[in-house]
Amino acid sequence: MSITQLRTAVELRAVTRVYDAGTAVTALDAVDLAIPPATFTAVMGPSGSGKSTLLRCAAGLDRATSGDVIIDGVAVGSLSERALTRLRRERVGFVFQAFNLIPALSAEQNVALPLRLAGKRPAPGQVAAMLAEVGLADRAGHRPSELSGGQQQRVALARALVSRPAVLFADEPTGALDTKASREVLRLLRLAVDRHSQTIVMVTHDPYAAAHADQVVFLADGRLAGRLAAPSHATEIAVRMAELEER
Repeated sequence: MSITQLRTAVELRAVTRVYDAGTAVTALDAVDLAIPPATFTAVMGPSGSGKSTLLRCAAGLDRATSGDVIIDGVAVGSLSERALTRLRRERVGFVFQAFNLIPALSAEQNVALPLRLAGKRPAPGQVAAMLAEVGLADRAGHRPSELSGGQQQRVALARALVSRPAVLFADEPTGALDTKASREVLRLLRLAVDRHSQTIVMVTHDPYAAAHADQVVFLADGRLAGRLAAPSHATEIAVRMAELEER
């Protein structure tokens, strides 16, 4: 089933995640959330609100303690570890704050890596086209150490998008970048949604970054604490965040 046939690209139904390290801590508490396809959703909240846990459960990186997670029409709770790994590899893309590029590989080889791990040979020009899309056509042979932080994150973005995943999850993708590099990465994320109908879920603490999204979902104490559709300005988001932090 293609993403365009789905009403939701990702859905959480009463998802609870409890960590037990001697004392049980509820990181997510019966969260219901539906992410429509071809949309950009930002997730925000105070420190410890459950943002990263939500992303990890929604992406199938962590299993929910209870409730259901559905990715691209597939309920992940009943999948074996092997099937879950295959689902993530084939239908999910990831971008993290730390880039996570392989130092010994060139930009071109890093971008091709997800395809090769899935046992696929990149189509002629596929990787080059993806690098060109993120403005790095002339950096294909460079290793991460030869690239700036912003360029490394654009390689990571190209790697995440090369297989056109059903959902791209981004965890603080601009957190380690300067203002100019951050804006370029955010522009590319927005472009992926508008040009390729990519679904993106991004955790961020930055109201400016969140203002690029179609909706902002707020968390507090592991629960949904509001939603802002079509945010018009970073200030509007910052005000909502300030209200949450004052609770």
